[in-house]
Amino acid sequence: MAKIGLFITLVFVTTLSYGTDQRTSVYQTKEVVFSSHSAQLSGTLVLPINKQAVAAVVFIHGSGKQTRFLQGAERFAQDGIAALVYDKRGVGESGGEFEGKNPVSEKNLKLLADDALAAFKVLAKHPKLKNLPLGLTGISQAGWIAPIAAEKALSSDSANVDFMVLWSGPVCKVSEEDIFSKYTKDLDSGIVPSYKEALDARLLPYVWPSFLGEDTNPNDSLKKLNIPGLWVFGAKDGSVPVDLSIERLNALKQSGLPYEYVLFSDAGHNNMKVSFSMVTDWIRNLEWNI
Repeated sequence: MAKIGLFITLVFVTTLSYGTDQRTSVYQTKEVVFSSHSAQLSGTLVLPINKQAVAAVVFIHGSGKQTRFLQGAERFAQDGIAALVYDKRGVGESGGEFEGKNPVSEKNLKLLADDALAAFKVLAKHPKLKNLPLGLTGISQAGWIAPIAAEKALSSDSANVDFMVLWSGPVCKVSEEDIFSKYTKDLDSGIVPSYKEALDARLLPYVWPSFLGEDTNPNDSLKKLNIPGLWVFGAKDGSVPVDLSIERLNALKQSGLPYEYVLFSDAGHNNMKVSFSMVTDWIRNLEWNI
């Protein structure tokens, strides 16, 4: 369990292989292949070599056909944090089928959570990362995926997830994000409407399509976790209802859970560039007792 310092406010893995190494003066990369639900997923593990790694993370994609976020992994490694990034299933060098028709269905979000947990097991088994805190990071859609994966880790043969960092991760139901983003047309803006405004503007009641399964709510998993979590929001975000997400996070914090958030007044949905150093500082400033 981690102790938070002062700061601003099941998976089916059958194969695992490590490919050839590539080195720079700052980091070393290893190609990895792992299995999840009969699909071979391909990724890259980036390790710092000019300093001792202080933690390791998996980065989870946002929506769409996303390949491995290698630039982000290299940035983590520069700050002493090992990072595993991978091509989403059905994209790039990863097998399986990409779900483009119903990407936020209960079935698909749970499948992507299993993929993330399969990647997390790669970190947990790597000899150079033994006894390091291991976390899940990601952006946007990862706000639904990471909490599910972290909860699943509690009952799997994997190491537990020690922390989470989510950029623009919704802390609300999928339906609530859909109501908001339809109203804003998914566009960032200098004046972003509140979730209540988006809801009140509807002419007809919102009906969740039953064929999508359960309306995923990350709070269901977040209530069961007791690990440090950091959410990074942009006040100009037109994709995620930031005000509603902060309201939900405050309620979770009041219940004693170790969650934090930071709001950047001039940032929108993609706020990683302005906040990356802050995030790596947050990870390094956590006090661990693994």
